[in-house]
Amino acid sequence: MTGAALTDADRRWLRAAVDLSRRCPPSVTAFSVGAIVVAADGAMLAEGYSRRDDPHDHAEEAALRDLAPDDPRLAGATLYSSLEPCSTRASRPRPCTRLILDTAIPRVVFAWREPTLFVDCEGAERLRAAGRTVVEAPELAHLVRAVNAHLPT
Repeated sequence: MTGAALTDADRRWLRAAVDLSRRCPPSVTAFSVGAIVVAADGAMLAEGYSRRDDPHDHAEEAALRDLAPDDPRLAGATLYSSLEPCSTRASRPRPCTRLILDTAIPRVVFAWREPTLFVDCEGAERLRAAGRTVVEAPELAHLVRAVNAHLPT
């Protein structure tokens, strides 16, 4: 774990994000990812998974689409993603890191750093450089790898 302390609630929400990622239609060109936005009081605000509404959807993008970017609850929220938020995209003009930075979400927790299979991701670094708290939970990465066993990672 790096960045900040991982709580029991973080572990529960990350496991829920991994469970959500199992809903993703399989793809040989993209990871299966789940994302959940949780308010400071522990209420789930939104959830999303890769390819939820469109073949190009990323999990964070799908979850954030269900919220207004200026929703006041986001100022104390945490975004949980099974995989590190992307910093580069071929299918859309704005990567998930930028979508997160366009909100007031101060904290991001993820389980697995994105392997360089498709892109060289710098999501965690960009979020930290912008002043957001980033918590990595590599002890849960094996769960995300299992969901993505269809990819040569």
